[in-house]
Amino acid sequence: MKLILSRKGFDSSAGGVPSPIFPDGRMVSLPIPDKTSVVTYRDILYENSSLGPLVAALTKGRIPSNYRAHIDPDIVHESLLRLPGWRPIFGQTDQAQSHLRNNEVGVGDLFLFFGLFRCVNILNKAICWTDGDRPRHVLWGWLQVAEVLSLSASPPTDFQWAKYHPHFHCGSNSNNVVYLANRHLEMGRKSVPQLPGAGVFRRFSSDLQLTANKTSAWSLPYWFYPSRDRTPLTYHADPRRWNRVGSRTDLRAVARGQEFVLDCDEYPEAIDWASDLIQQHEGKC
Repeated sequence: MKLILSRKGFDSSAGGVPSPIFPDGRMVSLPIPDKTSVVTYRDILYENSSLGPLVAALTKGRIPSNYRAHIDPDIVHESLLRLPGWRPIFGQTDQAQSHLRNNEVGVGDLFLFFGLFRCVNILNKAICWTDGDRPRHVLWGWLQVAEVLSLSASPPTDFQWAKYHPHFHCGSNSNNVVYLANRHLEMGRKSVPQLPGAGVFRRFSSDLQLTANKTSAWSLPYWFYPSRDRTPLTYHADPRRWNRVGSRTDLRAVARGQEFVLDCDEYPEAIDWASDLIQQHEGKC
């Protein structure tokens, strides 16, 4: 089994601002802009309201409600009106997909999605960033792979429900892949029927936060530290990036890169860690 920390959603370059953490702790990852998408921010629903006005407010109108959005990963059923047969889905292409393929990511592996977040205040019905609050990387969702589908040729005819998805509009890209979610979470060869194979953490919690004191400085569980016989998290092979501090491991995370892969055969603690996070925070509103 592989665990993949996957960077997704608004940040300083894609979108230009973090995703919001609301005063009551609710949080939502904002999908990045994509002028080729067939979905707009106005189309996407968050708690039964259009996401468009929120995006427009946080970007001060730079990204209007009718701008097109790259809704990927798409793991919340109520985000859009769905055709029969819809399943949670995530796509990847180009160098990032090559990295996943080279690390043999496939069926049974678990993506944990993280992104850049910052607290907001709502004053006189206007939304604004909280003074003094720094952006931080936060885990916000997951998807366990049930099926890997290459879209390098014509998409199969039985995927009409996915025609809206941006990776079904990549033209002739020869390295275009989508990952479909398990119906139920399976950790350590054991099915967890009450937990879905994909979903989001709806409310912020400190144990979902990766960032320590700076965005690029992460505080991770102690067992993340790469010892002599354990391969480091991909893109983080430089030993100078790692430091043990008390009962935690500090990591100076790379500034860019989308998919960081950890081999759970070498880090079996990762399975319980991820399973516990999902069980504790899945569906909390």
